[in-house]
Amino acid sequence: MTPDLPQTIRLNPKDNVIIALKDLGAGATVPGLDVPLAGPVARGHKIATHPVAAGEKVIRYGQTIGVASRAIVPGEHVHVHNLSMGGHAEAQEFSTEVRPLPAPAETRHFMGYHRADGSVGTRNYLGILTSVNCSGSVARFMAEAVEKQGWLDEFENVDGVVPIVHGSGCGMSGSDEGYDTLFRTLQGYARNPNFAGILLLGLGCEVMQVPDLVGRGRMRADGNVRYMTIQQSGGTRRTIERGVEHLKEMAAKANLVGRAPAGLEHLMVGLQCGGSDGYSGITANPALGVASDLLVAHGGTTILSETSEIYGAEHLLTRRAVTPEVGAKIVERIHWWEEYTARNGGEMDNNPSPGNKKGGLTTILEKSLGAVAKGGSAPLTQVYKFAEPVTERGFVFMDSPGYDPCSVTGQIASGANLIAFTTGRGSVSGYKPTPCIKLATNSEMYGRMSEDMDINCGDIVSEGVSLEAKGREIFELFLRIASGEKTRSEELGFGGAEFVPWQMGAVM
Repeated sequence: MTPDLPQTIRLNPKDNVIIALKDLGAGATVPGLDVPLAGPVARGHKIATHPVAAGEKVIRYGQTIGVASRAIVPGEHVHVHNLSMGGHAEAQEFSTEVRPLPAPAETRHFMGYHRADGSVGTRNYLGILTSVNCSGSVARFMAEAVEKQGWLDEFENVDGVVPIVHGSGCGMSGSDEGYDTLFRTLQGYARNPNFAGILLLGLGCEVMQVPDLVGRGRMRADGNVRYMTIQQSGGTRRTIERGVEHLKEMAAKANLVGRAPAGLEHLMVGLQCGGSDGYSGITANPALGVASDLLVAHGGTTILSETSEIYGAEHLLTRRAVTPEVGAKIVERIHWWEEYTARNGGEMDNNPSPGNKKGGLTTILEKSLGAVAKGGSAPLTQVYKFAEPVTERGFVFMDSPGYDPCSVTGQIASGANLIAFTTGRGSVSGYKPTPCIKLATNSEMYGRMSEDMDINCGDIVSEGVSLEAKGREIFELFLRIASGEKTRSEELGFGGAEFVPWQMGAVM
């Protein structure tokens, strides 16, 4: 029987706002509020419970989400018309809340593909990795030729051929931060354990040279790598023909590897949110945080990212850093982002997006506090640059933009073999070679888009399901997906257009 659920929720005793759990009309009476609502308030939006003077802090999650831009009275809708950025400067504390997770009662495993370098894949793809945009179409033609010829069906252990194409690789400096970031990203994809082999394809005259990637990149321990350029191969048709021959040879080798038991120390999950709403920090994000803690307790690794979306909540991470030096890396990245956005004529509060705001989020501070909940409570063991190989187990942070495809690209390049993605507005995407689990924050969106969503976290509100139970449900799905069960985005065929390296520096 469905429990009698409240109309609103207060997330922390310190809060001076409550959150509407359903659409409320003007004049509605709400338990705990002495006055009727001054106007209509949509589900996921905030209602003031106390008078807030102009310039005074508005508190949600027990933390500052901004300051009142004008006086706010109890029962009033709190949003973009009366709430603005400010009041968020927090004294940084380092390593003051490092609490080791309790050891699990049982040992778990998943069925994965063991690689020569000791990593384990959750999928067994072949990749056509392009060094430059100019080889992107030929990479796609090559993958299409493999599909048309049909011989891939002979290799039951091979999941498919994935062309990894992008918009960069030339018209750029060969020795700056942008070059280094793209180099790390391509190198990281070549090494991701979800690839059983890589065909590296260039045009020939680009800045991001294939010989550099092969030589300095030391691409794969198993040697299942081929490389070619269109110019040296004699043009489009000959490149496709020779490339298909390479892929068939590589498929035969990849097919020799089947799934075998692997400990959870080999599972690395990228934590993402996109199309967030006012429920994200109440349902899906904290539930994913519970699942993250469960995986970390079992020896696995989870990666929190989107630096521009932890802005104003970074103090919650620095306090969990295993050492002050690790915490200081978070602060350094925040300062870099402040300078980076200013240099490019932006500002850190250009987020939330219009869709986020329609869903109830007002400032980046509010969004960040909800986003950080994906990381659970585990100690923060390390901070990495975008696409830098993750070598420490546990809960880690990787620097990235808040733009979801770009952030996920970095996580996969860093080694993620699974992605967990929360959404309140309804994001649709996939990220081959890494399966992506979609978690809906509210039951209404899940009902509309159930073909795209793997788990409904809205029942935390609509059915009274506990965060602990939902987190366990997500954790169990991690293991099933890692062992071969398909996600909804995989069933729909997503993953061929979402490789988006972080393009930095001048385009020349």
